[in-house]
Amino acid sequence: MTTQDTNYTYNFLNSSLDLHKPSVMGILNIAPDSFYDGGKYSDEKSILNHVETMLSEGATIIDVGACSTRPGAIEISEEEEERRLMPVLQTIRKKFTTAIVSVDTFRASIAIKAVDVGANIINDISGGTLDKNMFSAVAKLNVPYILMHIQGNPQTMQQNPIYANVTEDVKIYFTEKIRALNSLGVKQLIIDPGFGFGKTVEHNFTLLKNLCELKTFGYPVLAGLSRKSMINRVINTKPAQALNGTTVLNTIALLNGANILRVHDVKEAMEAIKLVNEYVQ
Repeated sequence: MTTQDTNYTYNFLNSSLDLHKPSVMGILNIAPDSFYDGGKYSDEKSILNHVETMLSEGATIIDVGACSTRPGAIEISEEEEERRLMPVLQTIRKKFTTAIVSVDTFRASIAIKAVDVGANIINDISGGTLDKNMFSAVAKLNVPYILMHIQGNPQTMQQNPIYANVTEDVKIYFTEKIRALNSLGVKQLIIDPGFGFGKTVEHNFTLLKNLCELKTFGYPVLAGLSRKSMINRVINTKPAQALNGTTVLNTIALLNGANILRVHDVKEAMEAIKLVNEYVQ
């Protein structure tokens, strides 16, 4: 559950992030078509109330996304993503001056503009595969970068994903991407196996079982399992009924070395962390 790797501490202008022990990333979806809470946070009051709640419940990072990347989601234009995202970032930064904010985007231009208005971290579901300029942008921005594995793109990724060996294939992907990022001087990395992004239920559970193998890269590992189909297809629930299943898988992820839990439900994730910490002492 703990590590001494120096890559696990990140410093920002008004705050710092220490991932030697697990933390929670609270999800703020402002896209109207997100798979679970699409359209729920569409005005300033609801957005600020939700951020305040997540921070009070223990979230260390607030992850803001304006473009849905659920399977089959229709890709919005860069202009629309910017129109949705930038006012929200500005509002959050004004109200919560020391909060650590990540932006969920695969576009380099959006990443640059987001950091300019106060984002601390770039969370790229595509691992640089959907915008060839992302890696160079992150290098210039000098902010932590969440490098996620994906096969295909959100429109195609769940159409019969195939791997020779999903764990080894994901590790090869990270080896190549980390080498490319390091060559540009990017050292502040967090890696995410991308549960549900171009994977079957079996692939997802194999990766969860082998999550500790990703620790060999020397970077924190993020687990984004919250209310996803890998839960619902096994226990026959809908996303709205998947909180218990999410907590079970979050607990497994923590026991297998996850440093960040990316969740819709911060309170329950924090409870899982506290219990697992007590268990492993």
